[in-house]
Amino acid sequence: MSSPSAAAQAAGALTAHRPMLLGLAYRLLGSLHDAEDVLQEAYLRWLDVDRDSVAEPRRYLSRVVTRLALDRLRARQTARETYVGPWLPEPVPTDPSPFGPLDTVEQRETLSTALLHLLERLTPPERAVYVLHTAFALPYAEIGDLLDRSAADCRQLHHRAVARIAEGRRRFTAGPAEQRRLLDAFLAAARDGDLERLTGLVAADATSWNDGGGRVSAARNPVHGAERIARFFAGLYHRRHPDVRGTPVELNGAPALVLSWPSGPRYTLSVAAADGRITGLYLIGDPDKLAGVPG
Repeated sequence: MSSPSAAAQAAGALTAHRPMLLGLAYRLLGSLHDAEDVLQEAYLRWLDVDRDSVAEPRRYLSRVVTRLALDRLRARQTARETYVGPWLPEPVPTDPSPFGPLDTVEQRETLSTALLHLLERLTPPERAVYVLHTAFALPYAEIGDLLDRSAADCRQLHHRAVARIAEGRRRFTAGPAEQRRLLDAFLAAARDGDLERLTGLVAADATSWNDGGGRVSAARNPVHGAERIARFFAGLYHRRHPDVRGTPVELNGAPALVLSWPSGPRYTLSVAAADGRITGLYLIGDPDKLAGVPG
């Protein structure tokens, strides 16, 4: 059993790298709750290891966190089959960011709801290599060391991951200012029930994903097409109450809205956009996922 002083030293080492490790686990899992659990399990393993023999604690902890997260990814595939409606990542406030500085486009993009949703298409190894290389700029040789694979294998996994999400990524090229403009315009048009304005803001082949987790009212299937999306959101606002409050927040490194009515559940809304129109909408109302969202 570790002494109190040894436990404190172990906790200090983990704390020093916590933002990076939390960001790694969250990008791999799309769930802050699961990411926190992974870090707790990593701490217990770190507490038991001969830390004097670990030359690079950050690298060792990254390896443990990555492997624990991959185990969870594989285990939850069965659970997803019973999830009610579309599954979307847990939204996380990022002003300030619990994941450390988001200084690069890649760091922000790999936290975005749009990209995390796309990453669900990948196998666990593809997702791990994509996140480690794109978000953390690790070379393939180092990623191979973390995953017990060759550098060549990791390079191939990354190329495969990029190809599998390439079409989806082309649909969210808009920057934060454009996303905010479109979100605000969309909210105003929905409040007014203006179907023509709503339809004009949305790309013809857009999709809205709506995650209520079976806990609150939400479409059980994705809503496709500008006209159907316009009718869905106009109906959602006016069916619940015309006095919806839309509070601007930053979630997952991007502009978002917290939608709340005088009585009833809250939702978060974020968008993907390209060429001046909304290409994807992400509406999350599952209360378990909104516990850490203010407003």
